[in-house]
Amino acid sequence: VAELYEALTERMGVSLERLNKVSMKRKIVERDIHRPGLALAGFTNLFTYQRVQILGNTESRFLNQFTPEKRREAFAHITPYKIPCICITDGNDFDNDLLQMATDAQIPVFRTSLSTTKFIYLVTDFLDDQFAPYQVFHGSMVDVYGIGIFFAGRSGIGKSEIALDLVERGHRLVADDAVVITRKGESVLMASGMDTIGHFMEIRGLGFIDVEAIFGIRAVRYQKRLELVVELMEWDSKAEYDRTGLAPKHTDILGVSIPHIQLPIYPGKNITVIAEVIALNYLLKHYGYDAAQELDKRVLEKIAAQSKSGKKKKPANNTNKNMHSSEVNRMIDYFEHDFE
Repeated sequence: VAELYEALTERMGVSLERLNKVSMKRKIVERDIHRPGLALAGFTNLFTYQRVQILGNTESRFLNQFTPEKRREAFAHITPYKIPCICITDGNDFDNDLLQMATDAQIPVFRTSLSTTKFIYLVTDFLDDQFAPYQVFHGSMVDVYGIGIFFAGRSGIGKSEIALDLVERGHRLVADDAVVITRKGESVLMASGMDTIGHFMEIRGLGFIDVEAIFGIRAVRYQKRLELVVELMEWDSKAEYDRTGLAPKHTDILGVSIPHIQLPIYPGKNITVIAEVIALNYLLKHYGYDAAQELDKRVLEKIAAQSKSGKKKKPANNTNKNMHSSEVNRMIDYFEHDFE
């Protein structure tokens, strides 16, 4: 409760008055809030007392309609429970007898002039952050053209060096080595660094450097949405890598599916430029243009045109799928300068 009070008053600038001086060490164990209208009326079978309790205009007017004795009787329905805290919104008055009952039960009571809707939004936003699932991953997180790219791969493969090169080219470092990934809602992943490490980076052979001190504030940011995972892999001539981009891979992080690109590296390969192209290509896909699908479409149109003109006979017992696969292979051979 103390952390909630501090966040609302100091970080968010909310005017929140403490009506009683009881301990604020009670734990909030749920991210949701509750309005105890039914509980005040006596129905406590489903009373979620472990949540932050909000008394808005409806609850306040419900209590104010009673005589003092009936008001205390209604409020007594909820005081036996270990409520984290009670927040009164819209600047409503709170009866002194009820305040004393809350104090006797060691329930912190706060009051704000904010509307119920706005106050609930602020509290929920804070609690969502506090209860959001998170995990620490080994890698480097960089904002490249506004796209959050997480570079993964074995230790020593060059993730930090690539991140540093991207920073030198004008992009922004989010975190290096230890990246904290937090799920917001159902489908958004946010990446940030650990407080201790900040924007320090380890470069093998050089040691630790402070990216913010060297490149300035424009070279860093404190959090960024994770949109792409680029896994750096050592080149293996026997391994198969994606050649067309027609079958994109995804990886699951905290229950969210994220595009996953496996990028083979070897000496002389300019990974930094490729990383920039990956970000720009993602932007194009986001706005509806997919280069792989566009080329695939052209190949299929070429096949259809040749079939109609009779320049190329359709092989017997061959499906369109096999023809498509053959044309894709021919396309790959073409770009490898094998003109047949």
